[in-house]
Amino acid sequence: MSPFLAELIGTGVMILLGGGVVANVVLNKTKGNNSGWIVISTAWALAVFVGVNIAGPYSGAHLNSAVTIANLAMGKLDLPTSLSYIAAQFIGAMLGALVVWLMYKNHFDETEDAGAKQAVFCTAPAIRNQPINLISEIVGTFVLIFTILHFQDAKFSDDQVIGLGSIGAIPVAFLVWAIGLSLGGTTGYAINPARDLGPRIMHAILPIRNKAGFDGGYAWVPVIGPIIGALLAVGLNYLVH
Repeated sequence: MSPFLAELIGTGVMILLGGGVVANVVLNKTKGNNSGWIVISTAWALAVFVGVNIAGPYSGAHLNSAVTIANLAMGKLDLPTSLSYIAAQFIGAMLGALVVWLMYKNHFDETEDAGAKQAVFCTAPAIRNQPINLISEIVGTFVLIFTILHFQDAKFSDDQVIGLGSIGAIPVAFLVWAIGLSLGGTTGYAINPARDLGPRIMHAILPIRNKAGFDGGYAWVPVIGPIIGALLAVGLNYLVH
């Protein structure tokens, strides 16, 4: 298991479980139809837990391009390694979304709501106001990265990749759960460029009947917002230490 493969598989399984719960809740004729936000946010937290457990020993389990960019900004990861992690995350996210579509294909066919079908793959704002939506993604990612940097058992030695795997999967799962329940109601808390853009591309490619458009006018928000939030968290971490 190489770091690249660990990031790919860990991210893929995370998206499989995270996209899977959204499909289970929003698509028609599923066992979990209309079971609500608490189910979605809880399963996403557990999806992160599973992904971190898979990838943690091999790559530090970033599973999130914002985490990788934070590591790069801190000088804990070089540029070629960072780019390989990000590539693995995008590939894994796209493959995970593909498997969700295959599993729930019958239910996609039974669902007329184009927005619901797109929600399985990527986020969208509850109220479209791009400056506020951007702030939501910045704040959510800032909380994620800044908190990760303050877990007591995080390692900052030169030979240790600082990532989600270095602090344990359970605290991260609780952190993502808290962000989802408290801050996720505005945009769906992408807080991860790969998690949103990779599956969004798959939604555009896959043969889904009556699907929504790519929404390029919004697609940049869950990419740029998390990057800004991650860099702000790194900056404040330097200021307070």
